[in-house]
Amino acid sequence: MRALIRFALLGLVLILGACATTDPLEEDLPDMGDFRLAFNIVVADHIQQVPPSREATGAEWIEVLTAEIDRRFGGYEGDRLYHIAIHVDAYALAPPGIPLVLQPRSILVISANVWDDELQAKLHEEPEQMTIFEGAATETFLIGSGLARTREEQMQVLARNAARRVQLWMLQNPEWFSIDEVAAERAQQDLAAEVAEIEQPVDLSEVAPDAGAEAGTETEAGAEQAQSRDTP
Repeated sequence: MRALIRFALLGLVLILGACATTDPLEEDLPDMGDFRLAFNIVVADHIQQVPPSREATGAEWIEVLTAEIDRRFGGYEGDRLYHIAIHVDAYALAPPGIPLVLQPRSILVISANVWDDELQAKLHEEPEQMTIFEGAATETFLIGSGLARTREEQMQVLARNAARRVQLWMLQNPEWFSIDEVAAERAQQDLAAEVAEIEQPVDLSEVAPDAGAEAGTETEAGAEQAQSRDTP
């Protein structure tokens, strides 16, 4: 049985090697119609830290999220200006755990808003709240994100995943940016598949029932509590 588990884990490691988050500057980014980024605003007051977690300041979240929003959206040169505003609601940066037994998951909860500069108006009624997962990669699967990555690396991965999720939400509303509906639907499907592949949580119980059966449950419960909070 132990040998079977080792082979199963090895197979998953090989699969997960393709699940690491990618650099948007190296991606073939989808068409965004008349979108051009104007203001990129990140607010990080009243952040809730969800235990177990490493420490991170609001200023650090502002810096990394601002950089990743710019990295994903800064290259678009449409004819109309839009503002993206992000509020950081909650986070958990996985601390070092026991490999294959306790692997807390890094999570980021944000609320996103998009504004039309010419109309001076928000394009939707309520902020779009999203729970972002760090996901798994070859270097984190066996020993956990808390051992394999520094907190700065965890934050960058979460911020990059968050920017991707914001773009997916925007593509789900193509009328905001005059995007062709057929092209937008194709782009949604492609980006949704990419999000699912990169952010998918690893269920160790499928490979080794006695290993990690409760891993990450406290973190996810805390994130659900953070989602229920009213966000300014």
